[in-house]
Amino acid sequence: MSQPASAYFLEERHDPNETHTLSVLVANEPGVLARVIGLFSGRGYNIESLTVSETESQKHVSRITIVTTGTPMVIQQIKHQLDRMIPVYQVVDMTLTGKSIERELAMVKVKGAGDQRIEAMRLAEVFRARVVDATNESFVFEITGGTSKINQFVDLMRPIGLVEVSRTGVAAIGRGPKEM
Repeated sequence: MSQPASAYFLEERHDPNETHTLSVLVANEPGVLARVIGLFSGRGYNIESLTVSETESQKHVSRITIVTTGTPMVIQQIKHQLDRMIPVYQVVDMTLTGKSIERELAMVKVKGAGDQRIEAMRLAEVFRARVVDATNESFVFEITGGTSKINQFVDLMRPIGLVEVSRTGVAAIGRGPKEM
């Protein structure tokens, strides 16, 4: 059975997904984070990374840094919806400004003995990861940098004896003397 004909020509769109880092200044009050996250979950948007912290205690302002993925239209919609929320002071797409620094911190636990320990230490030195805990059977490395650097370090530790990873999520700030 064939589909009924339509009077409207519907163009099928295949916009590529993009990853964007959004920096959101909000009032530091109970329930604000839940409302921001509710906006994402209620509309089926995914959050790749989320960090939150009070940045100006005198003004009671917190910064929420969200890394999300979507089509350009979806990213634009997310920004507009965040901007309309009452406790939100400002929304900046750090990806579009092109003048931002993004960093993440991870703690990586690796077990191993003999050559595996030597290889883990060698790789940690190359990636400028530092040992924050060591036993006869394992290490915990602390590494900071961009998400891709941390992903690469974790991938290299897998065959050596990766046990677990704890990550902070992305923190971002604009370059230069101006505020967000």
